[in-house]
Amino acid sequence: MIRMFLVVALSLFIALGASWIIGLPGDVTIEAFGYQMRPGLGLTVFGLILLMLLTIFIWAILRRIFGIPALFSRAAANRKHNRGVEALSNAIIALQTGDPARAKQLAREARVKLGNNSAAQLLEAQASVKLGNWSDARDQYREMIANPDTAVAALSGLYEQAKQQDRPDAALKFAQKAISLAPKLDWANDAVFHDFAKNEQFEAALEHLTNMPSGRADRAKIKRLDGILRTAIAKQNEETDPDRAIQLANEALKRIPEFVPAALIAARILINRGEVRKASGLLRRVWRADPHPHVALLYANAQPGASAVERLKRTKSLVAETTNNLPAQVVLATMAIAAHEWDLARAALQPFIDQNPTQSICALMAQIEQGQTGDQGKARAWLGRAITATPDMTWIADGISSNEWEATSPLTGKLDAFEWKAPQRAMAKTPPAKTSPTKPIAKQSVEQPASSADKVASEQQVAKGGE
Repeated sequence: MIRMFLVVALSLFIALGASWIIGLPGDVTIEAFGYQMRPGLGLTVFGLILLMLLTIFIWAILRRIFGIPALFSRAAANRKHNRGVEALSNAIIALQTGDPARAKQLAREARVKLGNNSAAQLLEAQASVKLGNWSDARDQYREMIANPDTAVAALSGLYEQAKQQDRPDAALKFAQKAISLAPKLDWANDAVFHDFAKNEQFEAALEHLTNMPSGRADRAKIKRLDGILRTAIAKQNEETDPDRAIQLANEALKRIPEFVPAALIAARILINRGEVRKASGLLRRVWRADPHPHVALLYANAQPGASAVERLKRTKSLVAETTNNLPAQVVLATMAIAAHEWDLARAALQPFIDQNPTQSICALMAQIEQGQTGDQGKARAWLGRAITATPDMTWIADGISSNEWEATSPLTGKLDAFEWKAPQRAMAKTPPAKTSPTKPIAKQSVEQPASSADKVASEQQVAKGGE
């Protein structure tokens, strides 16, 4: 209804305007070719308006007629472009479905139809990588590096290719080049950071981590990595520069509260300075949050020159803050054995004897039987149980165990890989009839169920490192 009203109103307005123009007073004299015309002014203006409208209409018709070849050309170009887009789409689908040969063919077709489209070129290079045509892929990526719009994508592809070819140095160079072009690239920053950490260049890794852009979701991760790196640098400087080491260890504890490795470094330095009370306070605070046996052992041996009885007294005061805690009772039993308090050592271990005892418990029980009763048979029985007993918790990263915490995995170089946990025993399998000779294990720290006595001795040695 409203539309009809508007149409009627517009028609009336046009008619009113035309009648007003025609009715304008005055006339116009036109002389041409010996003829003279004197039409009215309004009629002349109205005729000129009609003439302009007719000219525009005729020009539009002529333009359409003369533009037919260009119209056909544009239609052909659009069809070619649509086929190119369809080929590019099908190439992406083929690559994702595991058909790199068809993906490469379609990507090449898309490049022809789309005029060397960057996405099609990148897709063709990725398909070449999937097919193992390293040289073709490398040529494609290097051609793309010359274009600022595709340089970062090409460096990403070259980085992945170098990783697949096990060329870490080349991969690192591509990542560094990518950072110079786009400093906020996550994959490039992670690659450079991992290389610093793997090579134990912790100072450079910490500086790079500080300059890395991070979002709100990554703040907790960045904060922990910062603490790990400061602890690693503190460990490197503990003997050569203890002042800087304790400063870094305290900074690490601010970022990772009650982090046992950082606390142990700081406490050892304090003990060496003679600040036993301050070290004991730090160890007690960490013990309440994480009752780690290394903390208890260092606390027991914090006072230089202390007798076995005094070390036992310190251990009892610390263990009293925890209840039914296996690591605490093992340390208490260890100190009680050293002080020849056999009943106390046995009482500390008694709740855990019937609950799948660990290797250290079996070894300690063997010492108790030998020292208190002199029963060699029972002592040997406990040592025999230690061989198949549950392994004690230790620092483990990628299946490799260590008595001390390390910042990186010795196998992969990954930062913050070590965890305090019990190693898992592997089930023995019957070897086949013919086996190829295997390479010797390069790392001597691969977890093997060590004897329980050696385990206890190593724990005591770790604790005495602070004296």
